[in-house]
Amino acid sequence: MPTVKVRNLRNEEVGDLELADAVFGVPLNQALIHAAVRNFMANARQGTVGTKTRGDVSGAGRKLWRQKGTGRARIASLRSPLWKGGGNVHGPQPRDWSYNMPRKMRRGALRSALSERVREGNVIVVDAWKLEQPKTKEFVAQLGKLGLGDRKTLIVDSRENETLLLSARNVQRTKVVSSFALNIYDLLYHEALVISRAAVNELEGLLGAGGAVASDDEAAPGARVSDEGTEAPAPAAKKKSAAKPVAKKAAKKAAPKAERRAAKKAPARKATGKKKEKGKK
Repeated sequence: MPTVKVRNLRNEEVGDLELADAVFGVPLNQALIHAAVRNFMANARQGTVGTKTRGDVSGAGRKLWRQKGTGRARIASLRSPLWKGGGNVHGPQPRDWSYNMPRKMRRGALRSALSERVREGNVIVVDAWKLEQPKTKEFVAQLGKLGLGDRKTLIVDSRENETLLLSARNVQRTKVVSSFALNIYDLLYHEALVISRAAVNELEGLLGAGGAVASDDEAAPGARVSDEGTEAPAPAAKKKSAAKPVAKKAAKKAAPKAERRAAKKAPARKATGKKKEKGKK
């Protein structure tokens, strides 16, 4: 279980904090992080680029001159891609680049990136980030005391800390997000990560309980393990009673062969009798 020092805004150590292994002690998974970054960047694309085809440009549809006899190249329309001002061929069209990524994979990528930041020593846990009033000058001074003046810094704190949001919005190399808005791209883009104690608890609740998969020893037999943890055991399927078919087989074996033959021939006799009656009529 990783342990980090908790500091105040004057860069003084005020205690230790043990981080959960399920969130901050996960091995590095580069392929999963790469897939999560590609998904984030694809979902951020606007996809509004577009060119005009020959059906979109203006121009008459009439034939400009006759097909043969002029000595010129045959032409069908002024909107042809061969002419200046004509349509574009196979140009980009508006489209939606976004696609869904499984929630387990997104959370797993966040855990892996957070754990790697902790192993690098680029995570600073702050007791509380308090500002009396929104002042960018005071915020920059506090960053300097923490030794983060020249580094790209990502600060994770509660949503309700409006003074911090207003103070940091004009600082280019710093971004403030809540624990619910933390994404993989910001986590990799910024060099240092500053988390408040309250945000650490929120992240452990969001990524730990939501993404922890129970082991074989902990999970109950027949339990369904999902992204939200171990669920209730699946209801056992009703077993069909095997007594009825066994009883039928035993009754068939016990019946004499003559009776069984008579039972098979009985419907055939009835049918032949009906045919004879129809013939007589």
